[in-house]
Amino acid sequence: MCWSAPALPYDSAHCTATTARPLMNHLLQWPRAAKRLFVVVLDACMGVLAMWLAFSLRLEMLHWPEGLQWPVYALAPALAFPIFVRFGLYRAIFRYTGITALITTGQAVALYGVLLLAILLVAQWEGVPRSVGILQPLILLLMVGSSRALGWLLLAGRPQQTRHRLLIYGAGHAGAQTAAGIQGTRHYLLQGFIDDDADKVGRSINGAPVYAPSALPALVQRLGTTDVLLALPSASRQRRRQIIASLHDVPVRVRTLPGLSDLASGRVTVADFQDLDIEDLLGREPVPPDPALLQRNLAGKTVMVTGAGGSIGSELCRQILNEAPARLLLVEHSEYALYSIHQELQTHNSPHNASTCTLVPLLANITNPQRMAELCHSYRPHAIYHAAAYKHVPMVEANMGEGICNNVFGTLNLVRAALEHQVAHFVLISTDKAVRPTNVMGTTKRIAEMVLQAITAAPHAPFDTSTANDQPHPQVPWQCPTRFSMVRFGNVLGSSGSVIPLFRRQIAAGGPVTVTHPEVTRYFMTIPEAAQLVLQAGAMAEGGDVFVLDMGAPIKILELAQRMVALSGLTVRDAQHPDGDIAITFTGLRPGEKLYEELLIGDNPLPTAHPRILRAREEHPTWEALAPLLRALHNAAQGQQIQAMRSLLRQLVPGYGPGNA
Repeated sequence: MCWSAPALPYDSAHCTATTARPLMNHLLQWPRAAKRLFVVVLDACMGVLAMWLAFSLRLEMLHWPEGLQWPVYALAPALAFPIFVRFGLYRAIFRYTGITALITTGQAVALYGVLLLAILLVAQWEGVPRSVGILQPLILLLMVGSSRALGWLLLAGRPQQTRHRLLIYGAGHAGAQTAAGIQGTRHYLLQGFIDDDADKVGRSINGAPVYAPSALPALVQRLGTTDVLLALPSASRQRRRQIIASLHDVPVRVRTLPGLSDLASGRVTVADFQDLDIEDLLGREPVPPDPALLQRNLAGKTVMVTGAGGSIGSELCRQILNEAPARLLLVEHSEYALYSIHQELQTHNSPHNASTCTLVPLLANITNPQRMAELCHSYRPHAIYHAAAYKHVPMVEANMGEGICNNVFGTLNLVRAALEHQVAHFVLISTDKAVRPTNVMGTTKRIAEMVLQAITAAPHAPFDTSTANDQPHPQVPWQCPTRFSMVRFGNVLGSSGSVIPLFRRQIAAGGPVTVTHPEVTRYFMTIPEAAQLVLQAGAMAEGGDVFVLDMGAPIKILELAQRMVALSGLTVRDAQHPDGDIAITFTGLRPGEKLYEELLIGDNPLPTAHPRILRAREEHPTWEALAPLLRALHNAAQGQQIQAMRSLLRQLVPGYGPGNA
């Protein structure tokens, strides 16, 4: 049985708004000019009525104008109209009227009152008491202010639907701004604030009370609260996680404010709340980047990113652009993905003028060696960040040949082009699935790592640059001209195919949430942090380096699913809670899927200049031993020889075996 909020007490204002709704809807259909004329006529009528009331109160009898009193009645709207226009009272939109608009109204009426009194004092018309010049503006102020407030109440006051009842956690500047922002919407009924500051508890902000955090569970039950908004932009991630943990057993949906960049761009408003950032549950405080490391291989250079339209590739492009490269080459085989990232980067909000960097969108497939050689020859990149890869484990498992051609030989094509054209730095984006792999995807990524390690350590030139044959030249002493490195990390939050967006879709659809196995555990990192660390790791490369990113503590996917359900204001339906909202079902491990991922093959990784980046020490075959196996693997992949491909993968990566989780 779903938890439901108790009904709110009868609300007379809500009833009034509901009764007047048909009339208001009719008025809202009028043209803007007609609405403005209506308000002008209404103010004129109120001015005349206020004058009649002023005379009646002063003379202590119902008044009928006579003699010189008639011009005074005409003077009220004639004098008020230009003043109200000057103060912008007829440009305001009633549904967004707030305290600022009411203050402006008071200032306009005050100026009108001073002028009216001055005219009456100077003119001294017979039968016109000078006190009318004081009484009438006061009455007019009450009428005009009430009309604006009533208009706001009818048009944008209390929401008709009270399905979303909101408590704001944080009674600071951000919370107050958010409360003001939602007053013009009908989506949320603000019930109050929660704040840790004892000095604020018991007070109110624009009529909304401030409560202590300890009162939250009782408030939710008493008020029927459905949503809690975290309005804590300056709080540390650790503090946010503490607050989120305290809300775990409270039946509410936890939301957060949009990012500052989205607010500044106008794409969203403070009323466009977002689902809770899942990194608040998983991550740790990010380490500030080292500007010197970020700029080392980027500032003023030509930089190439393959897979530029993917999750990691696109974020690499954004952060590279921030470092003011001379030219950024966007290599992508998907036309739509390339178009999207190119359009975004053209308007990218960076500290530097993006126009100083030449953006070059390049449709290309890394499996085409001629195209890779052509791009390196034409543009002479200083650094290559190789993020193009097939990464979805089940998909690569079912399409083994394509996975091998792309992940292994696409990388080899790009490596050869980089060597031939003296590219200074080459960074391979790798994965934790390359460590003791049980699937084709992980195995292909490990082979790609081995290619870079073997070529770096080769005592002789690995390729015959005069032919298309990948034959070593034992007679030619050689030192690798390119600093090859690879950066290995786990899952990134929000990438394509990630469990996070999948779980959100499943929860929104009412479930079930699907988990492959109750013991599946993964490392997680945000995409921006991963990309930032990749750029810094690449700057520290000496050649053949395997960098490993500190991913923090791993988390069980089942626990992640349970937390996401709870933070959506719902409950998990299981044997202990048969009346819960969302069921979690186990579908079984997918082909090639491991229960646990690892980041290191060897032991005792070495520290680097960055606390989140380690340098692994791992064995690898020589290029002489690797090259013939690669040629055989290429032929098997081209011929879609499944058994031959599996046999060669086992030879190349000892320990690989399908299903060895």
